[in-house]
Amino acid sequence: MGHTILIIDDTKSVRQQILRTLRSSNLFSNYFEATNGIEGFKTLLNEKIDVVLCDVEMPGMDGFKFLTMVNSRKELHDIPVLLLTSHEEMATKIKGLEQGASDYVTKPFSPEELLARVKVQLKIKTLQDNLKQSNQLLQKLSQTDPLTELYNRRHMMTTLESEFDRSNRISSPFALMMIDLDHFKRVNDTYGHQQGDKVLQSISWEIQEQLRPYDSAARFGGEEFALLLPETTLGEAVVVAERLRQRISNVQFTGPISGLKITASFGLAAIPHKKINTTKDLIRLADEALYAAKHNGRNRVESTPTDR
Repeated sequence: MGHTILIIDDTKSVRQQILRTLRSSNLFSNYFEATNGIEGFKTLLNEKIDVVLCDVEMPGMDGFKFLTMVNSRKELHDIPVLLLTSHEEMATKIKGLEQGASDYVTKPFSPEELLARVKVQLKIKTLQDNLKQSNQLLQKLSQTDPLTELYNRRHMMTTLESEFDRSNRISSPFALMMIDLDHFKRVNDTYGHQQGDKVLQSISWEIQEQLRPYDSAARFGGEEFALLLPETTLGEAVVVAERLRQRISNVQFTGPISGLKITASFGLAAIPHKKINTTKDLIRLADEALYAAKHNGRNRVESTPTDR
């Protein structure tokens, strides 16, 4: 999609002049018009706008009040606003810039100057958008396991600390679920690591489907996974684990591993618990429960007994 501009001016002839000038440049694919600041602000909230041209003097809500409204919404801060003013006084221009305007154009304006100033702001906006996308991608890469697309261990530990503190602060339950695939080494030895990766991906998708919006899952290492379950008692976590255990055992694979059956062992721990004072305690008890699941025959759920 192309770029979009919003033109706010109470004079129709001015809006038409601006439209003619901009359309001749092919800078924008979409054009929106508004006759005052209130109408323009509503458009800004409902449409994806790249640049705003706004008159300073308008009935109802003038350009300065419009800037105040824009500044009140964080999601609008990166949209450049060019003020249109018939005032030559430097104080008026400085006031606009101090209130968040990116630039100004004095009326009556020359088409060349208008285009030049709009081009600069559109270029800056495009660079900002590209940078924001790159930063979001980098953040995702730094937090995500590239194979499974679950969170990585480092991000999981950061989230665990945060959720543990929050749960203690508000006295709400919080459960940690550790999952380890049974006999996974045999998969790699028999079918190769490429097929082993496909197994890990398939199991990760099953885990993701069981998550609530505020849960999080991570690849803890190798064939081991961790699930963080806020607002979840130990008993509730056991129900989730049993459901997930059954789903994993019923996963159907294709290709060279079409006949493969995978099972998983689960270890659970939760707070409140008098032996859990830190996240290290929580992980240790969940690991102990996981070890018990392995020791007691695998493909089962074990949990740390409730101990208040």
